[in-house]
Amino acid sequence: MLHAEIEISSFLKARRAALDPADLGLPSGIGRRRVRGLRREEVAQLAGISVDYYTRIEQGRAPAISDSVLDAIARALRLSGGEVTYLRNIAVPRRRSEADCAPRAVPGQTVRPEIRQLLDAMASTVPAMVLGRGLDILAWNTLGGRIAFDLDALAPDRRNTALLVFLDPAARALHPDWEDKAVEVVGNLRADSGRHPDDPRICEVVGELLARSADFRRLWEAQSVHECLRGTKRLRHPDVGELEITFESFRLTTDPDQALVTYTAPRGSTTERRLRELAARPAAAREPEARPLAV
Repeated sequence: MLHAEIEISSFLKARRAALDPADLGLPSGIGRRRVRGLRREEVAQLAGISVDYYTRIEQGRAPAISDSVLDAIARALRLSGGEVTYLRNIAVPRRRSEADCAPRAVPGQTVRPEIRQLLDAMASTVPAMVLGRGLDILAWNTLGGRIAFDLDALAPDRRNTALLVFLDPAARALHPDWEDKAVEVVGNLRADSGRHPDDPRICEVVGELLARSADFRRLWEAQSVHECLRGTKRLRHPDVGELEITFESFRLTTDPDQALVTYTAPRGSTTERRLRELAARPAAAREPEARPLAV
C-alpha cells in the first residue's frame, strides 16, 4: 500500500530539495548547507506556519491539514498545478477517522459498450484505446493494436503501460525518446496514485516496478508529478517505419477513472500515409510475436 504518511513525507522532502534558495531571495547562510534546497524552517517561514507544525506535516504526523495550510505550503514550494492536486490527494486520507481507515473494496474496471462502439468506429483511421486506473489498458481498436502490439497475446495483468515501458525489452527500440516516455509514464502513474492511494492494482504495479526496474526506482524517487494528457511522440514501428503522432487523452465524464486516448497525424503527412498502410494490412500479415505498446 502507498501509505499516505510515507508519500507526503517523501514528496515534500523532494520538492523542497528541488528549490534553489537563491531563486527565492533567501540567503545562503554563513556555513555550508547540509542538504540541497530549502530547509524546513525556510519552508515554514514562506508558508507562514510554525516550524514545528511544518515538521509534523512533513513527517506524516499531522492529524489534519487544512486547505489553507496546504495552499500555503504549495505556494512556498512553488508547486505546479499537478503537484498541488497530488498534495491535496495524499493529504486527504489523513483527514479520515480511524473507523474509515480499513481497506475499501475497489470496483473492477470495465469499459461501457458505447465506448467500445466508439473505438470500433475509429478502427480504420484512428488508433485508439482506453486506459484505466494504474495505466491498465482496458480496451483498444484494431489500428490501436497494430500501432502497438498484440494485446490479445498478453495476460490481462500484463496489459499495462508502465509495465510494458519499463519491463518489455523491446520498449526502447519502439520509443527513440525512451527517457522522455519513461518520465511521462511515471508522472501519470504518480498522479493516479494520489487520486487512488488505496487502489490495490496501482500498489501492485508500483511494487513490481520498484522491485524489477532500476530506471523506474530512479524516476519514482524523484517525486515528479505531472499528467501528460496530450502531445507529440515518435515511434519506430517495425513494419512501416518511423511515426510522428499526436496523442490526446479524454477523461470519460461518466467513467472518470478512464481515459480515451487517440493518435493522429497531420493530413498529407508521411505518418498519415503510414497509418493508412498499417490499417490496410490484413490481419494475417501481422507478425505473431508481441510488440511493445505505444501509449
